[in-house]
Amino acid sequence: MIGWLRQHVRALRLALRRFAAGGTLSALVIGVALALPTGGYALLESLRGLATRASFDPQISIFLKGEVKRAEALALERPLRADRRVAKIRFIPREEALKELNAVQGLAEVTAALGQNPLPDTYVVTARGDDLDPLVADLARMPGVAHVQSDSVWARRLAAIASAGRLALWLLASVLGIGLVSVTFNTIRLQILTHRTEIEVSKLIGATDAFIRRPFYYLGLLQGMAGGAIAIAIVWISLALLNREVAVLAESFGSGYRLTFPGLPDAIIAIALAGLLGWLGAHLSVSKHLRQIE
Repeated sequence: MIGWLRQHVRALRLALRRFAAGGTLSALVIGVALALPTGGYALLESLRGLATRASFDPQISIFLKGEVKRAEALALERPLRADRRVAKIRFIPREEALKELNAVQGLAEVTAALGQNPLPDTYVVTARGDDLDPLVADLARMPGVAHVQSDSVWARRLAAIASAGRLALWLLASVLGIGLVSVTFNTIRLQILTHRTEIEVSKLIGATDAFIRRPFYYLGLLQGMAGGAIAIAIVWISLALLNREVAVLAESFGSGYRLTFPGLPDAIIAIALAGLLGWLGAHLSVSKHLRQIE
């Protein structure tokens, strides 16, 4: 057991020396390539969080007809509260809606030029559950209702975009994963060709294939893991820079939304997968070129 551990420690040290001598550039190439799917995953997670937040309290806006009198508008509150699919109700008189509209810079002059209030009385309804279509259809048939608008429409579109983006991300990750294996394959091939004489001598004095393969396996693993760590660093720096602008945009909408950084478990998984792909590239390269040497 001790001898086996010594062999692995020796192979790891040899791999570290080879990596320091010429493997850092390959790791950088791998890191830049892996930063694309890793950053895409982080952006999709942020988008999914935004969609979840948007659909957490689904709201429906009920716009009444302009000729509906105030007493008739207030009378609609009773059937709305009686509906078990409705959680909360807020009535917005047209005067209050106009006041809020005038508070927006540049719109006060526009509304003043109209001569009268163009806004209708409105109910904002918070629904229970996510299936809003039946409730929207029933609300649209109520007397005095001109139009019903549901927030779930754009939330569903956002979810559809996230689903399509997730599929595209998997395809991109697959292509770049193949690229990672190819980069490692070529790097190990050059290492084998450089040490061909050493390998031949080692085999002549009785070295096993496992003994010869081991340093190259560790080298592929180190390159992959280093590339994964570089990818995580690139994504973190990029998201930190993007969040400066996102914060300004979100604050203009009265929101504290920020892009989500990859968590520690996600970072560990990304580095481990990159190391596994690096090991795979090394295995394919070593297996092929050792057969040629034999």
